[in-house]
Amino acid sequence: MIKQRALGSQGLVVSELGLGCMGMSEFYGPADEAESIATIHRALDLGITFLDTADMYGPFTNEVLLGKAIKGRREEVKLATKFGFVRDAQGRVLGVNGRPEYVHQACDASLKRLGVEYIDLYYQHRVDKTTPIEETVGAMSELVRKGKVRYLGLSEASAPTIRRAHKVHPITAVQTEYSLFTRDVETEILPALRELGIGFVAYSPLGRGLLTGRFTRPEDLPPADFRAGQPRFQRDNFERNLQLVRTIEKIAAEKGVTPAQLALAWVLAQGHDIVAIPGTKHRKYLEENAKAAAIVLTADELARLERACPKEAVAGLRYSPERMALLDT
Repeated sequence: MIKQRALGSQGLVVSELGLGCMGMSEFYGPADEAESIATIHRALDLGITFLDTADMYGPFTNEVLLGKAIKGRREEVKLATKFGFVRDAQGRVLGVNGRPEYVHQACDASLKRLGVEYIDLYYQHRVDKTTPIEETVGAMSELVRKGKVRYLGLSEASAPTIRRAHKVHPITAVQTEYSLFTRDVETEILPALRELGIGFVAYSPLGRGLLTGRFTRPEDLPPADFRAGQPRFQRDNFERNLQLVRTIEKIAAEKGVTPAQLALAWVLAQGHDIVAIPGTKHRKYLEENAKAAAIVLTADELARLERACPKEAVAGLRYSPERMALLDT
């Protein structure tokens, strides 16, 4: 059911739809470990073999969970994880660290938690503005030479940073939020990636759940869900964004698909160098998302979605001001 796509020009090939595993451990309300592992196994059975995690999810527990799930099936998986965020025992984010010595420490710790000998795609989760990107990527390239990592990536990096990094060692992929609701990357980042032969990984392709149509008010979010504190989920912004979702729902209904499937098909239609990694911790939503890979959108349908959800129509920043300050701009 799920086709493969070349991610970048360095040789990495992954499923066009991946699975974001973050919510299985943190941020999106409570989760059940058994169901999460069953969801990962179901993903592999469906051909969704590109799995995404990070050391900071949990913190640290998401990598352990993923390691349990892929035990005995490692060769089926293209495994991506990230380093950079530093968190304390209470889970508070203390900052971003891209110093060379930390790169090596973080990788070794991830390998141990995952229970694997190598990581397919290793990202710097956020750019450390106090450490030159050349030093960070230089250390990451040493991991490749040692066989601990196969390909390198960056997350939420600006076009100038990507260019500087790529001169030190080929960057295979850049991961940034991208959906009908978040299209910042179209201006500078995607053109730079295509010029350099770097693939793009779209995280939160469902607008952090808004584009699924499952939330009709902010109170619908699960308990302790971090989205409740993000601008797009604040009441006035939420109401404005919900009107956009209603229009998308109408288009989806006419095509006989769900809003989530339509939103994912839109991301995949933006280029064969793009892979989407919707996150879920339930098999039923995974199976719904997987069907998006078979949806073909016509030029007229893409144009209609463009009119229904223009870039400037979405209300609110995608992160809180504190989190926005951590982005490389």
